[in-house]
Amino acid sequence: MATALNESAHTQHDLPAKEIPALRVRDGLGGIRTFRRDQLGFLRGGLEKFGDIYRFRLLNMRMVMLNHPDYIRHVLVDKSEQYDKNAAIFRIARPVLRDGLIATPDMELWRRQRRMMAPYFTPRTVSKFAHNMTDETTSMLERWEARPEAGPPLDVTDEFGQLALRIVSRSLFSAEVGDAAQAFERAFQLANTVLGKFFSFPFPPLSFPTPSHVRLRRAIDKMDGFVSQFIQKRLTDEVEVGHEPDLLSLFLHAVDEGDGKGMDLEQLHHEVLNICVGAYETTTNTLAWAFYLLARHPEVESKLHAEVDGVLGDRTVPDFEDMPRLTYTRMIVDEVLRIYSPAYQLMRHTREEDVIDGYRVPAGTQVLVNSYLLHRHPDFWEDPERFDPERFSPEQIAQRPKHAYVPFGSGPRVCLGKHFALTEICLAMATIARKYRLVTPEGAPEVLPDALITLHPKNGVHLRLERR
Repeated sequence: MATALNESAHTQHDLPAKEIPALRVRDGLGGIRTFRRDQLGFLRGGLEKFGDIYRFRLLNMRMVMLNHPDYIRHVLVDKSEQYDKNAAIFRIARPVLRDGLIATPDMELWRRQRRMMAPYFTPRTVSKFAHNMTDETTSMLERWEARPEAGPPLDVTDEFGQLALRIVSRSLFSAEVGDAAQAFERAFQLANTVLGKFFSFPFPPLSFPTPSHVRLRRAIDKMDGFVSQFIQKRLTDEVEVGHEPDLLSLFLHAVDEGDGKGMDLEQLHHEVLNICVGAYETTTNTLAWAFYLLARHPEVESKLHAEVDGVLGDRTVPDFEDMPRLTYTRMIVDEVLRIYSPAYQLMRHTREEDVIDGYRVPAGTQVLVNSYLLHRHPDFWEDPERFDPERFSPEQIAQRPKHAYVPFGSGPRVCLGKHFALTEICLAMATIARKYRLVTPEGAPEVLPDALITLHPKNGVHLRLERR
């Protein structure tokens, strides 16, 4: 299969393209109601029956499911210009994300914004914000110190959500967010729930005042207000001389090399909101799942503690220069992102007819890649449900196709904040692990994933604190 697409490239003009196998209700896997009730189960059933490519209809949408690294490379890298983001999941998320980098279908706008913003998300630039990540994590641990050790379990999902927003707000705006972080967190959680249900069952226009739409509008207004207050304050306040530039300052002064102009305020608002949402969701859920899995696998936790203690020595807090030596910490993060990628599915829309491995993909098709299932593909992941950070040793990485693992997407539209997120998660995890264990409460039920627009722990992760 590794050369399937290369071979098909030579033969697709000589042989008629095959029709993609179709999943139908009569196959016994259900239809729209099953998809709405158990999206992951529905998609998994199609893979088990048809293999790595099949099609189905979701109301009036023609959907094609892809689950092989070669197919994913074809769509995201080789033919990226032919597959745009005018896809259902991004249309559903657009009321929140608008024309920011995450969701805009406008390729020219995306190129312009990416050119202006990419220089501020390189590892070198991210290193300047590392102290924000460790400072805010240390402040969180100081608040934990006031908790009685025999107290009730800690809602770590909520704690990590507020941590993520404090870090991104400090990096974006050089600002303390206080109680505003919790208000943004609640608003995003509501929006994620409402929009996730819309994806499972496509909805009437937002102008139609259903109770869900009214709640969504209020949540969007709260998120917009969170961003607007900081932008307006920056526009009216003097910046202190010698002040270290934050991301907002960099964006305000960014100029596109193509037209010599910067962002207007509306576009700036969209991009800042996209960064807040992306940073919140990735960090919150990855850290929550990480400490949930560590609590259930003490042998992995022991290796983490040994590495952190060895790297830090007499220090209690890591810094950016420690990152190359926190190799096992990074392996844990990669394995958590394999099992529970927050951005667990991505979609593309075919702008014109294409052929993938000899199969005809008509123009206007919605192409779906579900990394939750891809990251469990038995051809590339042995015993895929097992939590095993050793999968990400250099030797094992070299044995796998690159596109068997895509927690941040791939190709030109790979997540802009990838380096920021990985640095933040690794430094926060090492800072916490240096001082605390997070332990599963006795009798606690298994935490299950909730597949909405993003994947998060259903009902949150609750763990008991133990000082090391």
